Amino acid sequence: MNLPFRSGIGFDVHAFGPGDHVVIGGVKIPHEYGLVAHSDGDVLIHALCDALLGALALGDIGRHFPPGDPRWAGVDSRELLRAVAALIHARGWQVGNVDAVVICERPKLLLHIGTMRERLAADLGVDAGAVSVKATTSETLGFTGRGEGIAAQAVVLLARADGCADSAGG
Repeated sequence: MNLPFRSGIGFDVHAFGPGDHVVIGGVKIPHEYGLVAHSDGDVLIHALCDALLGALALGDIGRHFPPGDPRWAGVDSRELLRAVAALIHARGWQVGNVDAVVICERPKLLLHIGTMRERLAADLGVDAGAVSVKATTSETLGFTGRGEGIAAQAVVLLARADGCADSAGG
């Protein structure tokens, strides 16, 4: 079946740990804690990578960038996103749109969302109008509500690039 669109969903979570900032959507945000992770712990980009890879049935971020691999220790997650975007483009697909949400009580993200959208769009090669980033709390419920960490979800729509055959999967 040669469908012109594919959708994917991604989710990621990281616990708070020692540090003085978090990185979300490629933006360094001052905070009383850091995030425990093998990379920079960017939950938004990790969820987005999983959504992109899932749309083409290419596995998850851990398959492509194993957390035990020293090459990825402390890596800027924007590098991972650019690599995934290149993989998507090489298979003849382009990002139609992204809709993402970050779930945390703190830090407050409102002032950073515009920059997140711009950076994600640049890395994906799309207009910022195709990237939606929202922030919400969990109303003090669960691990995010207790301030133990941050979670993110992302949904993507991919469209077949002009003139390309269906080359999803793999």
